[in-house]
Amino acid sequence: MSGIEINSVLTETRLFKPSAEFTAKARIKPEDLAALNKQAEDDYEGFWADQAKQHIDWHTAFTKTLDDSQAPHYKWFSDGSMNVSHNCIDRHLATKADKTAIVFEGEAGDTKNISYQQLHDDVCQFANALKTKGINKGDRVVIYMPMVPEAVVAMQACARIGAIHSVVFGGFSAESLRDRIEDAQAVMLITADGGTRGGKTVELKEAADKALSNGCSSINNVIVLKRSGHAIAMQEGRDTWWSDAVAGMDKTCEPEWVNAADPLFLLYTSGSTGKPKGIQHSSAGYLLNAITTNLWVFDLQDNDVFWCTADVGWITGHTYVAYGPLAVGATIVMFEGAPVIPDAGRFWKMCEQHKVTIFYTAPTAIRALMRFGDEFPNRYDLSSLRLLGTVGEPINPEAWMWYHTVIGKERCPIVDTWWQTETGANVLTPIPGVTATKPGSCTLPLPGMDVDVVNEEGESITEANKGGYLVIKKPWPSMLSTIWGDDQRYIDTYFPKFGGKYYLAGDSARRDEDGYFWIMGRIDDVLNVSGHRLGTMEVESALVAHEAVVEAAVVGRPHEIKGEAIVAFVICQNERPVGEAAEKMVTELRNWVGEQIGAIAKPDEIRFADGLPKTRSGKIMRRLLRTIAAGEEITSDISTLENEAVVAQLQGEA
Repeated sequence: MSGIEINSVLTETRLFKPSAEFTAKARIKPEDLAALNKQAEDDYEGFWADQAKQHIDWHTAFTKTLDDSQAPHYKWFSDGSMNVSHNCIDRHLATKADKTAIVFEGEAGDTKNISYQQLHDDVCQFANALKTKGINKGDRVVIYMPMVPEAVVAMQACARIGAIHSVVFGGFSAESLRDRIEDAQAVMLITADGGTRGGKTVELKEAADKALSNGCSSINNVIVLKRSGHAIAMQEGRDTWWSDAVAGMDKTCEPEWVNAADPLFLLYTSGSTGKPKGIQHSSAGYLLNAITTNLWVFDLQDNDVFWCTADVGWITGHTYVAYGPLAVGATIVMFEGAPVIPDAGRFWKMCEQHKVTIFYTAPTAIRALMRFGDEFPNRYDLSSLRLLGTVGEPINPEAWMWYHTVIGKERCPIVDTWWQTETGANVLTPIPGVTATKPGSCTLPLPGMDVDVVNEEGESITEANKGGYLVIKKPWPSMLSTIWGDDQRYIDTYFPKFGGKYYLAGDSARRDEDGYFWIMGRIDDVLNVSGHRLGTMEVESALVAHEAVVEAAVVGRPHEIKGEAIVAFVICQNERPVGEAAEKMVTELRNWVGEQIGAIAKPDEIRFADGLPKTRSGKIMRRLLRTIAAGEEITSDISTLENEAVVAQLQGEA
């Protein structure tokens, strides 16, 4: 048996077809999808060339579609020139100047609408301010801001003048910010006095000052947005208020025409080891997939109001907030705050109020809100919703069903999207007007995406439900170009096997009888129990299917007989069980998993807590859980945890 064969033990047979009504109005109908897939299969480069000509406004037309002369460093449309900001804003002004581009709501309930004309004027003024501060094409600018429209303005202004931005999520610590500034050798930082989350002020300027006092000698200027209005320190000669920087600036700024393969942004992702990796994305290739996926997957149409709840500090907030929807002239919703303030109905109230038609969020958020029951969503009129999406991790079937029945009222297709910071845009996903969906499956690759599941030798696994490595066999426009400043690390990380021919996603996956893809977890999240390799995701899904459980995370710890023992960390629907109640619940859940999957998957240990250790982006820190399960001392940085108090509970000390 090869090292990667993973036994799949969960089966899901429920199938949900799109309604005839949805399909009739959808951009992509079954015949359209068949034609796109056929073209991509028959003439791969021609297919992407056609898409690029159709969806991007070019300053200089490209003649070369794909340059693979330095593979795996691929370049797309590399002799063409364009500007991303022009494609997101200027080209809509003739027909959509008065259309709302951004609907913003703050946690306190303050709202504002920004039209495409207003966005254009704001971006141009800020771009001119950047130029006045000496920012040139190719310079790196770090953005460390709350989830406010100015964050998008700053990104678009950088794109407009050809500067390379790197957004750092506002929940990251001063140390994380410093590491990213230093790696990028950024010359400017854009931040705010503070942000708001969960009724508290997030001290962004304070963290920024701390980062800058500890290195970051490349930074010459700091621009500070007044958002929270509380007193902060401003350093003379270095810090400028945003309002002062844009005062008197012209509302026109000619876009800088950049080469299609020039970098648009860097986005840092934490590696399992070593320093964060600066994922570098190109201008035209990235934008192309941002556009096609917004049209194909989210079916964006003129009257849609699209709310992707991701922060712009993550790739999802780049592709489905700041760039993709604007490039197709849509209206987006931005929200600064927590989804449970003032109560767990906040998201649903906003959907009603702003008449949101497309809603895209993470399974973590869905599970957290599901915990509060159906009463909150049932208070609000959600009839404007027509499409739902999930992103960030595989969604367990029970959460999928709740989303489908309670939020979507059984009429909204759900697009469960698999992709990564590195892929730039959706890769595996249903097409809402075509694909029949299965709860928990990200279904099929998009046109032009050559995705496969292979064994250790790189051969396709044709047997249904046999797990292996998830790979992408051909380059695609929005793929990362490299890791900033470290071409070798890019090759070693993403093309380490199979003769460097395939992009290795780092996830294990299987295909079922219908060819649908199921993500089984990160390759390093595979458990080896008595010679059986089990994906952690499947055990988690089985636990969450129990009515008392709202969330679960499963890790392995060394076991001298079985190789690995299964340790489950469980969050219950009601309060955390202790003493006898906990013992009773452990027995019940172990038997339940035995029934759902088989005795092999029964957790050896179950621990209860009020929450799981998550980063501010909602990702579970599985490395930390592995440390806790093994009873080892915690040496990793836990400063980005949303709630540090849960650590003691998980350790059994509280």
